[in-house]
This record gives sequence, C-alpha cells and structure tokens, in this order.
Amino acid sequence: MTDAPVLVVTALGDITADLVMGELYGRGVPAVQLDPATDFPHTASMSARIERGAFTGDVITSTRRLDLSAVRSVYWRRPTPFGTPQAAESPEQRFGVEQSRHGYMGALTALPGALYVNHPSRNRAAENKAFQLATAARLGFTLPETLITNVPADARKFAADHGPVIYKPVHRVHLACEDGRNRTVWVHPVEADELDDSIAACPHLFQACVPKIADIRVAAVGDDMFGTRIDTDGDHLDWRQDQTLITCSPIPVPCSVREAVRAFLHAFGLSFGAFDFALDADGRWWFLECNPNGQWAFVDEPTTRAIASALADTLQKGDTA
Repeated sequence: MTDAPVLVVTALGDITADLVMGELYGRGVPAVQLDPATDFPHTASMSARIERGAFTGDVITSTRRLDLSAVRSVYWRRPTPFGTPQAAESPEQRFGVEQSRHGYMGALTALPGALYVNHPSRNRAAENKAFQLATAARLGFTLPETLITNVPADARKFAADHGPVIYKPVHRVHLACEDGRNRTVWVHPVEADELDDSIAACPHLFQACVPKIADIRVAAVGDDMFGTRIDTDGDHLDWRQDQTLITCSPIPVPCSVREAVRAFLHAFGLSFGAFDFALDADGRWWFLECNPNGQWAFVDEPTTRAIASALADTLQKGDTA
C-alpha cells in the first residue's frame, strides 16, 4: 500500500489541491494529478478493462503509467469542464465531446476500492440546495425561514412577513453572459415591492436575513472540524464578494454543531464539506449552506495547514473498510 498512488483530479493551478499534494509529497506518498478535459487525448491515454469480474486498466501520461486498480484514494477537486456538445462544430465533434465526458470521467469515478474525497455523484447530491436545507433542518441545525418559489405572490408575501429578506440562487452563483464571461450572482437583500412577475420564470430562493455579527466557515474532514470566524470590514452581506475586506480567525466548533455536521456528512456520504454559518449576537450558529467541495485555503495560515494535513491523512489511509 505504501506505493499505491493518490489520484488528484483537478485543473492546473488549483492552489487548494496543491497544498494537499505538497503535504502528500512530504510524506512520501505518490500523487498523480489529472485534468481529464485537457489531458485526454493530447497528453494522456486510457484503457479500462472489466474482465473476470474485475475492473483494471491504466492511464498513460507523458511521464508515468497509472494503474487504475492500484489507486488508494481520489481527491476530486475542480477539473476543467468538458466543452458543451452544442458548441461543437459538427455532429461528430458533438459525439466526441459526449463520449469523452462519460468515458474518461466514468472510468475515473469507478475505481475499485478507492476512497473518494468526495465522489462527484455525492457532491452533486449534496449541492441540491432544497435537499441539503431539508436535511439540515431534520438533523437539528438552526435555519433561517426559507422559501423556494416561482410564484410571485408567494414571494412578495414571504418578503413582507419575514423582512428583511435576502435572495440567493438555487444552484451555484454564475450567470453566463453573451460576451462569454461569467457574472457572479451574489446574495443580496430584496423588498416585497420589487418582486415582480418575472419570478414565475424559474425557482428563486428567499431567506429571512439573519442579524449576524460575523460569518463562520467550518471545514469538516471526517470527524475533524476546523472553524474559522470571518469578520468583514464594513456592512457587506456576502463576504465572498470582496475577500480583501475580511479577517479570518480560528473559532471552536460547539459540540451540537459538530454532531450535526457529522450527521450531515454521513447522510450524504461525504468525507469532506465546507459549511457556512451566520453568527448572531447571542452566539447562535445559523446554518446557511454546505459546499461539499468548498474552498478553505483563504483562511488563516495555521488553520489552512491543519486542513491540508487532515485531508492528506484521509487520502493516505484510503478506504480502510
């Protein structure tokens, strides 16, 4: 097992993944980075076999051969997306894009005996905002009053009854613009009288605004919890909008929150999750969301090092079941 590699699936320049890979290298654990959408078929090739009831195969890169059946664990970070079939110039190219996405990625998500942090199918399930909020409520987290709706009248009534109210997207935060660039849709406050009939076009997520004094990010690696208090210079609802204005400091995670976080990870089959909370003046932690593949390298340096070490521990051990 000492020579069994860790596979890191991510794009080049992923600082978060680089920290974990550096920790693995320092321990003498072999790690291979792969970005399927850019590496195949230009600098890498793959043959996966299912024979005699076993899954085997290999990936050949310009520098090494990776035995797929020997991979001990997979750190599935943020690989480059494959192109959309609609953007391809010909039916053959569209076919190739689809085959590449499902062939390369399919094989890399089927490695026998490997521990995934996290398996992409688990990430997708946990990213379902309605599902994760319902699960968090069931597990005992404190949540703000929430409405997901495409009914304008219901949205206006919710805003009037629970104001101040904020809006956030139901899924992710990026809006693709005509110039090819992505615009980020930040959390922002809304008033009942500005909610018009355009809400009927798709579901919108509204929540009662928590009177917070700070934000909290908890990076959970299995049973290990790393809490960071995020204070923002000025009155900014969404601290992610300008991270030059934030100050990060370690904060202990209450036992009740730890238990709920562990239960949440177990419910979704996750090895890692980045949890966001709002902290109010009474010391109450309000659950906002969990990003199963969230960032953590922006927090204070000692906590960053501790998270990288905990992830390396998990990847090094692999699936011990």
